Amino acid sequence: MSDHITLAEGNLEKTTTTLNLGPTHPATHGVFQNIIELDGEKILKATSTVGYIHRAFEKISERRNLYQITTLTDRLNYCSSPINNMGWHMTCEKLLGVKTPKRVDYLRVIIMELARISDHLICNSIVGVDSGAYSGFLYLMQYREMIYEIYEEVCGARITTNIGRIGGFERNFNNKCFEILDKFLVEYPKQLKEFERLFVRNRIFMERTIGCGPISAERALNYGFTGPNLRAAGVDYDVRVHTPYSSYEDFDFTIPVGSTGDCYDRFLVRQEEMWQSISIIRQAYQKVKEFKGADAEVYHADVPEYYLPPKEDVYTKMEALIYHFKIIMGEIDMPVGEVYHSVEGANGELGFYLVSDGSRSPYRVHFRRPCFIYYQAYPELIKGGMLSDAIITMSSLNLIAGELDA
Repeated sequence: MSDHITLAEGNLEKTTTTLNLGPTHPATHGVFQNIIELDGEKILKATSTVGYIHRAFEKISERRNLYQITTLTDRLNYCSSPINNMGWHMTCEKLLGVKTPKRVDYLRVIIMELARISDHLICNSIVGVDSGAYSGFLYLMQYREMIYEIYEEVCGARITTNIGRIGGFERNFNNKCFEILDKFLVEYPKQLKEFERLFVRNRIFMERTIGCGPISAERALNYGFTGPNLRAAGVDYDVRVHTPYSSYEDFDFTIPVGSTGDCYDRFLVRQEEMWQSISIIRQAYQKVKEFKGADAEVYHADVPEYYLPPKEDVYTKMEALIYHFKIIMGEIDMPVGEVYHSVEGANGELGFYLVSDGSRSPYRVHFRRPCFIYYQAYPELIKGGMLSDAIITMSSLNLIAGELDA
């Protein structure tokens, strides 16, 4: 922190303060640096810095095989990494011309909507913490744990999940997975309702968030906003509706839209999206239950060139051994092509641009990370507000440091 003197009106002198908010300040929720010029507690100017965790994921991807890139996508938005994984797999499937079975689509929807809930409950409960209310955070975290237990049953991991494979999942969902899901669908709505009673009409919370960090629909579109932050500004754009994937067209759900684009509207939009996600999960779960016999055991497409065969087949069948060897050693060429595929990530449109020249690794890869776009608007959103508003605005944007620098 430092002070410097600037000239004010007349012959009076005015002192402003330059404050480094971050990059390791606990209130920034990650490695963000914001150089803020303050007049008392009022923000006159802010300059954001990116680059603290640049990891060259895109360039690393251009030296890896398709299935090896999945683990890199985990590290983007690590609060909802299964959506990143699924988005990458769908991009690969688009290039390879792979058609996934309906049961795979529905299982993916269940996992992706659980990830959306996990992400939103973290964001909204942290907004509560940053406004001075810690109880809501404690109410919801136990249900994030329950979601992670479902991940663990499906793939063995919790945060950086590496969940699924090109063409589907690496294994079928077991009974324990569905038991935890049943329990979650019964218990979480009750807790979510209790959480809403703590915040939605709470006078202190409303005064802290209404009018804080607003953005208009026009400015949001100019910046390239998507997801809850754009919908809170009044634009009803959702990739699941406008460009359906993974059979989202089979489900009935609504898109919540705000009007002011401030912290309060962003909170309400995410809150309603959790209710919609619960509805989508129930619909998808019911559709999964309708599969009988052999169809109920389907969990991946028939793509032996890109999907690892079962281990017992590798030990007993020559064809399975050959495919296993070629996949592991990266000896299968990709078709020539150029594709872009996007999914509705928990914090916006998550897109993957993939160019193949026919070799065994991508010629070019680009990740469209929504948080990288939001952060560019952050100085504008907090200008003219109070220092305390800068913290809660950052929380309500759901800025995830892992998405800033790929």
